[in-house]
Formats: sequence, C-alpha cells, structure tokens
Amino acid sequence: MTETFLLLQLDSEGAPYSKVAEILESMGFRPETEGYDFVYDWGRTVGVRETLELADRIQEALRGSRVAFRIESSED
Repeated sequence: MTETFLLLQLDSEGAPYSKVAEILESMGFRPETEGYDFVYDWGRTVGVRETLELADRIQEALRGSRVAFRIESSED
C-alpha cells in the first residue's frame, strides 16, 4: 500500500499552522511524527499520476497561505 508523506515549510507571514493542519486533515492527511509533518494513507497501491494529482490538490488547497511543501511516497 502507498503512503504519501508531506513536509511543510511555513512562512511567519503566512497562515497559522493550526489552519494549515485543519485544511490538510480535511483532505485525509493525518499528523506524522517520524520526520514528516503529515501522511496520507491511500489504502492501496497508487502510481505517479495519482500522487501528482494529490500534489495538485494540496497546492490548490494551500494557495495563498504562503506554505511550501514537499511530498514523498513509498509503498509498504
């Protein structure tokens, strides 16, 4: 199964972390403590295209919040 990990870089002039977390959790992400900020558990194996589509949705959801992010996916 695929998991996609999300690492955030927040700007002090941007949205509060609590607001960013609320947005991401509403998208199905859960907080992560092992070197990343959030993880998305697909519940199945996915390909690059679906991962890129998720990145597009993250970008759209965080638009204007001054948050940079990095994603990395792995299979269990």
